[in-house]
Amino acid sequence: MGAWNGIGRLFIVAGLALAGVGVFLTLLEKWSGAGAAFGWIGRLPGDLSITRERFSLYVPITTSLVLSILLSVVLYILSWIFRR
Repeated sequence: MGAWNGIGRLFIVAGLALAGVGVFLTLLEKWSGAGAAFGWIGRLPGDLSITRERFSLYVPITTSLVLSILLSVVLYILSWIFRR
């Protein structure tokens, strides 16, 4: 087993997880009322949205910060659980 074998498996698992999240979010829109639970994503104060005649720019600064903090807390808790 080479060193690249482990990294390759990591990329496969990460890709499958990302595809699973994409399928989940796609199906979430079709369920009635479930999409409203995540309606705040992308609409927080601090998310920049500029729209002109033939140009639009969207920069979700605050949403990125909130999701980063949530992901950090979840990963910290998981690492704390599996350390024991």
